[in-house]
Amino acid sequence: MNIVDYLSDLILMDRRELLKFSSTSPYRYKVYEIPKRNSNGKRTIAQPSKELKYIQRALLKFFDGVIPIHDSVFSYKKGISIKDNACCHVNYKYLLKMDFKDFFPVSLHQFFLMSLKSINCILMMMIKNCYQVCCFGKNRKNNFLQLSIGAPTSPFISNFILYSFDKAISDICSEKNVVYSRYADDITFSSNVKNVLFEFPKIVIELLYQLYNGNIKINKDKTVFSSRAHNRHVTGITLSNDGFLSIGREKKRKLSSCFHYYITRKLSKIEIDKLKGELAFAFYIEPDFKNRLMGKYGEKTLELLMRE
Repeated sequence: MNIVDYLSDLILMDRRELLKFSSTSPYRYKVYEIPKRNSNGKRTIAQPSKELKYIQRALLKFFDGVIPIHDSVFSYKKGISIKDNACCHVNYKYLLKMDFKDFFPVSLHQFFLMSLKSINCILMMMIKNCYQVCCFGKNRKNNFLQLSIGAPTSPFISNFILYSFDKAISDICSEKNVVYSRYADDITFSSNVKNVLFEFPKIVIELLYQLYNGNIKINKDKTVFSSRAHNRHVTGITLSNDGFLSIGREKKRKLSSCFHYYITRKLSKIEIDKLKGELAFAFYIEPDFKNRLMGKYGEKTLELLMRE
């Protein structure tokens, strides 16, 4: 089914009205800036209008199962989390972490269509006339269509655009006994082969240039090599030397201290809710931490907190 007909039937909008909406959709964003974490810069957010976001979510249903996402990708997939991403690397001695530079604001709509054509020309023609309806916010400083931080379709599309890279780098890694995974713009390599990871920054940079003509780049300041002799972290999760995942000693000390404050009634309602969320995440990553807390403070006390 043509994507215009699909969306028209799904959201009960006339076909001609939908196409008209599509032509104006790049302007249906509220644009604002927020501070970047751990830096002095600002991140531009383009929030789609209520109507546009509704159509974008409908489009996601069309994409799901039709457009491929590589198996090495762990972001924005149902039932997959940062824990699954970290598990890929927990049993390997050497680690390399790299990060894409300002991925979302890059003008990539041409690569989206090229990627569609490379896998299925018919699919490309189905989407071509309507892809801008939900995918890209227009930068007011130029005429390029861009991936928009804030649009529900953007994470899925970014995963798909990088499919060619994910496949190519995974093939290279298989030849060199290296494990590769990607979570959003964080890419991770691990291996038990000493020194093999030192050649990968150059491989990645050259491959990205070959595939995307310099439009997708690596943030060299965030390239990090590590090994079991040092702390290893993947997407915020600590990899212990005994092959387990951990939230880290400092985080566990902080949570244990906050739990003590809860028992002595020194936490506000907002702080209690925050503690519950952080504990739920900690127990998911490191189940044994829950057993230690119960051993120290009692199972009933922990249950009381989580029910509050």
